[in-house]
Amino acid sequence: MTKNKIRLLGLVTLFVFPLPSYLWWHFYEKQSLTDFLQVKHFSISSILSGTLVGILFAFIINNITNSAFFQKIPLKVEKMIRDMHLSYLDALFLSICAGVGEELLFRSGIQPYLGVILTSIIFVAIHGYFSIKQPSVSFYGLLVLPFIIVIGYGFVFWGVWFSIFAHIFYDLTLFIILIGKGSGNDLVDEDLLQL
Repeated sequence: MTKNKIRLLGLVTLFVFPLPSYLWWHFYEKQSLTDFLQVKHFSISSILSGTLVGILFAFIINNITNSAFFQKIPLKVEKMIRDMHLSYLDALFLSICAGVGEELLFRSGIQPYLGVILTSIIFVAIHGYFSIKQPSVSFYGLLVLPFIIVIGYGFVFWGVWFSIFAHIFYDLTLFIILIGKGSGNDLVDEDLLQL
């Protein structure tokens, strides 16, 4: 997959994923854009809490996946990241796109109707971490599921910005770790600077 396609997918995630949720809230629940974006919950405490939770879970999951048990399980996310040859700037861009777009879709749009647990299971399944054909892949899904449940409950208690920042910094931390393992010192990809 080329970097332009990756960037396009990031932009689609950022701008298209939240649309169904926003349109539902706007037309059926009669909520404004500021209500949908939970501007009143945009606070330093929700941002810092989400950031810390995301980083903490990323390090925990990274340490577990580096154990002998997981070394026998091919984690397609690691291979995919290595194959994309992402720079750290790419990682930041994709983390923001996924954190904002996916959380507005799942937390604001789906979770109020399906609840935390079912929405979290769907979220992990859609990302391909549950597999009937490859049960070993499901171990990673079961590993990441508690994090997704935590950000689901974080949404309930602290709002969508907690969930967004937890997601962004979870992804970004893992990207940084995986890029550092695979690409040496490529800090900035020159063609990304031309966006």
